Amino acid sequence: MFKADDLAVFPIDAWIQQGVSWVALNLRPIFLAIKWPVENLLSLNDWILHAIPFPVFVVGFFLLAWRLSTLGIAIFSAVSLIVIAVLGVWNEAMTTLSLISTAIVFCAVIGIPIGIWCARSDRVWNVVRPILDIMQTTPSFVYLVPVVMLFGVGTVPGEVAVVTAAVPPLIRFTNLGIRMVEHEIVEAGLAFGADKRQLLFEIQLPLAIPTILGGLNQTVLTAMVLSVVVAMIGAEGLGLVVLQGLGRLDVGRAAVGGIAIVLLAMVLDRITQKLAAPKAGGRTAARASLLGIVARLFKGGRPDETVQAVMPAKQAL
Repeated sequence: MFKADDLAVFPIDAWIQQGVSWVALNLRPIFLAIKWPVENLLSLNDWILHAIPFPVFVVGFFLLAWRLSTLGIAIFSAVSLIVIAVLGVWNEAMTTLSLISTAIVFCAVIGIPIGIWCARSDRVWNVVRPILDIMQTTPSFVYLVPVVMLFGVGTVPGEVAVVTAAVPPLIRFTNLGIRMVEHEIVEAGLAFGADKRQLLFEIQLPLAIPTILGGLNQTVLTAMVLSVVVAMIGAEGLGLVVLQGLGRLDVGRAAVGGIAIVLLAMVLDRITQKLAAPKAGGRTAARASLLGIVARLFKGGRPDETVQAVMPAKQAL
C-alpha cells in the first residue's frame, strides 16, 4: 500500500537553516544598523520611565488619561498603577511600558507610510497583503528563532520581534482608513484643484485618523502580548516575571506578573479605544483637539481649509 511516508522528503528545514545562517554572517552590518536606533530609543525610554518618581508618574498618567479619554478611565488607570506598585513589580512594569512605547514609535514610523503607499497603489497592496497575512497568522514563538539568529538575545532583540509582529495591524488600518474616505469627498477635492499631495495630507489622512487610531489600538495590544513572549529570549519586564514563576513552579510569582500584565494592557487598551472613537461621550473636545493636532502634524501645520471647503461641496453633490 502506498503511504505518505514513501514520498521523498524535501529538506526544507535544512534550506531555511542555511539561508538564515548565510544572512546572519554576510549581512551583519545591516542588522547592526537596524539594532542601533532601537537600542538607543529603548534605553532612553527605559531611563525616563524609571527616573520619574512613582507619585509624579501616577498623577501625570492620571491627567494624561483624563485628557485623552474620560475621568472614569483616568481613575481606573491611576488605581491600576497603584495596584501594580503594591504587587511589587513596578520596575518590571516600567520596563514593559518602555518596550511598548518604543514599539509604538517604530510601528508608526514604519506602518503608516507603508499603509499610505498601499492605499495609493493597488499593485503595492496586492504584494503587501499576502505578506501581512503570513505575518499575522504566524505563531508568535516563530518570530523568536530568526530574531535570535540575526540579533542575538536580550531586551533589544525582543523589541525587534515586538515591532515586527505589531506593525501589520497599523498597515492594514491605515490602508483601510484612506480607502474608506468617501469618493464624493475625493472628487470634490479634485474639483477644487487639489493635487495628489494635497488630497492625501489635507483630505484623506485627516478623515482617516480615527481608523488609523483604531489600528494603533490593535498594535498596542499585539505589542503587549509579544512583550510577554519575548521574555523567552531574555527580554526583561513583566514577561520575565511570569517566566521565572513558571520555571521555578512559583505560582504566586507567575500570578503577580500576570495580574500586572492584565492591568497594564487594560489601561492602554481603554485609552487607545477612546482615541479611536472621539464621538463616544466623555471628554469629546479633548480628544477632538488631539485629532486636530495629529491632523496638523500630517499637513505640516496648515489649517484645515481644504476639508472645510470640500465638505459643503460634497453635501451639494
